[in-house]
Amino acid sequence: MGTKHKSGLTSKWIKTKVLMQSSTISPLIPETVKFSKANLKTMLLKYGMIYVKPEHGTYGNGVMKVEQSKGSHGIEYKYQTGTKIKTFGAYDTFYLLLKKATRGRSYLIQRGIVLLKHGKHRFDIRVMVQLSPRGKWETTGLIGRVAEKGKIVTNYHSGGKLTAMEKLLSPYLNEAQQDQMLKILRKLGEDTGRFYHKKYPGFKQIGVDVGLDSYMTPWIIEVNTNPDPYIFKHLPNKSMYRKVMAYRRANAKKKSTS
Repeated sequence: MGTKHKSGLTSKWIKTKVLMQSSTISPLIPETVKFSKANLKTMLLKYGMIYVKPEHGTYGNGVMKVEQSKGSHGIEYKYQTGTKIKTFGAYDTFYLLLKKATRGRSYLIQRGIVLLKHGKHRFDIRVMVQLSPRGKWETTGLIGRVAEKGKIVTNYHSGGKLTAMEKLLSPYLNEAQQDQMLKILRKLGEDTGRFYHKKYPGFKQIGVDVGLDSYMTPWIIEVNTNPDPYIFKHLPNKSMYRKVMAYRRANAKKKSTS
């Protein structure tokens, strides 16, 4: 179990494959495949916009947004890293440079979800799920992450702005709908936590990154098995942060005494 558990911590591929085994969670996972020339072509044809991301990586480092569209001179391919966008007319050249950008590391291709915006910037949601002192999986924190201008990733460590949920949802949903959406997100987090725990009993907390599309479908973009609890400190209301830290301490205490 040792090595498997370790790879489960960092491999986005293993984490995706684990969740794909759940009939409740799998429909909310954007299609994900290993990076290859053929897979890239297929996924671009299928979705038009995809994300190419390192299998092992944190803070959104190395994530690229890749698009295929009809340009004035036929099909155009482009990819974005950070705030830089490169455009190509030929698939082979585009693929070679994209492959070069992966620096020989293992990469995945994920269906691109067009996220909702806060103002002009896209946002996603971190759902913090922890094992409660009573041994039940519980969603203890919900926070929005708004991408920095011109950037594709929302991570706080890459300049993303941490924002309260009601601020992000109120332009799209009335109060009753917001409550319903928060309920859905909490349940999704708890389902994910429970399912993970079955496969990897060592985990006591996970961070589920969820993106909402224009139909308000909550897509699981990624699962973080070592989530940063301190992001909740940035909310004006500190009650979530206090709860996250209390559960974290309780789990650490249990670990040291077991």
